[in-house]
Amino acid sequence: MKKIFGIAALIAAIQVSSSFAFAEKVNQLSDVRVRQAIAYAIDMETIADTLLEGKAIAADSMIPNGAWKAPGLDNYGYNPDKARALLKDAGWDDTQTLDVVYYYGDQLTADLMVALQAYLGDVGIKITYRKLEGDVGGQLGKLATAGSETSAIEWDMAYGAKAALALQEYYNGYQSGKNSYSPGSAQVDKLISRINGTVNVKEQKQAFVDFEKYENKNLTDIPLYYQQLFVYESDRINRHGGSYGNEQFNYDWGLLDWTVEADKDGKRVAYTNTAPSQFFEHPWLNPGITIQQKITFDRLLTADGSLVPTKGQLAKSFKVSKDGMSVSFELKKDLKWHDGFDLTGSDVKGSVELAMKVPGINAVFAKTFESIEGAQDYTSGGVKGVSGIVVDGRKVTFNFATLDPNMLLTFSQFPPLPMHLLGSVNPLEFQQQSYWQNPVGSGPYKIEEVQMNDFVRYTPFADYHGGIAKIGEIVSFPSGENDANVLKNAAAGRLDFGFTKSVGDVKALEAMENMKVVPADIPYTRSLRMNSYPKKP
Repeated sequence: MKKIFGIAALIAAIQVSSSFAFAEKVNQLSDVRVRQAIAYAIDMETIADTLLEGKAIAADSMIPNGAWKAPGLDNYGYNPDKARALLKDAGWDDTQTLDVVYYYGDQLTADLMVALQAYLGDVGIKITYRKLEGDVGGQLGKLATAGSETSAIEWDMAYGAKAALALQEYYNGYQSGKNSYSPGSAQVDKLISRINGTVNVKEQKQAFVDFEKYENKNLTDIPLYYQQLFVYESDRINRHGGSYGNEQFNYDWGLLDWTVEADKDGKRVAYTNTAPSQFFEHPWLNPGITIQQKITFDRLLTADGSLVPTKGQLAKSFKVSKDGMSVSFELKKDLKWHDGFDLTGSDVKGSVELAMKVPGINAVFAKTFESIEGAQDYTSGGVKGVSGIVVDGRKVTFNFATLDPNMLLTFSQFPPLPMHLLGSVNPLEFQQQSYWQNPVGSGPYKIEEVQMNDFVRYTPFADYHGGIAKIGEIVSFPSGENDANVLKNAAAGRLDFGFTKSVGDVKALEAMENMKVVPADIPYTRSLRMNSYPKKP
């Protein structure tokens, strides 16, 4: 079908209005035909190819491409004639103006708003748009009062992103009473309960497929595009078959076998970024976001590039009970911390108990830990330990009071920490401990030298349970996404591997002869949230 707009001409042609108006009490966005019409009216393929410079994938579901993707979904390809027909069937009132909000401050988002205004205007849907300021979370997610038939939010559509460690995070918020922009229903609640009601991976996948098919027709959110993660590496690095994937959360990347070309002095040093500026960020809030979290700590399990737990890391083996209410880990023999102390089951138990009282840990971790037997008694201060965590030699068993479908995912992301160094700390001051100036871990590399806000030097851990890493030294510098030093260091041969979601970084890195960029699908979806509640009188 003919595309009606070139993006550059579209942006130049539209004059942005500063006023906005709300629909009347009868909210036509509650009509699924209107939501489908909006999806058909937006030429997301052209937007992805132009505004997003080909570095995004047009979406057909909130869940990105990968092992959990439902087959045969309608991708709502650009079809303005079908959009107009759906609006006509729904009795669309073309005198109203819809209020669209967003919270990003970049030029790309501003250009996208202009494009959406033009595409929707072409089929007879008038919109204005505005950037949210102040309490953005409250304006997006304020829940209606219990029993209310109207929404507590004051917008018609909201452009934003949802990222997830566990895919349940995409859909659990759609449950009745938990969603600020969709009333929910018994059918939705039943579908979501199936997703959360099993730890069996095959059953989980089927439950997700069924929910995706439902959402694909009903469009609580209109998925627009998937933002990818881009793995980059220099021509000095050889992974020797090591995998690519969701580089942040995938720890099974074959790092031990990587090699790097020798420099002019004959040293085999690899360079990367995300070194600390003031302190090392603890890995229980944003796991895997820095190189130190990835190479100085180990987890009980590893997950593949699709975040499916696959095999043991610290654990030699693991076993889940048939009812999913218990999991046991058999630790490997002779595990060591970098300072030579033994790593034991008490470190695993103590780390989980400490994490339960540390403020602001990752939501997936928190949900797993609060599901363990005795967790509530422990966090309330009534007992000294969690009764559901049992240590018997090298065997650590977790018994659950309520089923948590993501417990294996949690144990593939949560690294135990040395309790001989952290066992007596105040959980409320966890990140402030001197430990985070030079942390001791159990991973394949240990910290050899720290110069805060300058560099960190890592060397192979001689007693690592998986063997000695082949790269003799890793040096990291304190730069991250959208940081000019990423490109400066790459051009100077001082950046050998890392990852980014910045389109600007990717385009510049691809232009360098010494760099290779590999795209990876990750759970990160941009969408339009549709306020389908009735309007206030």
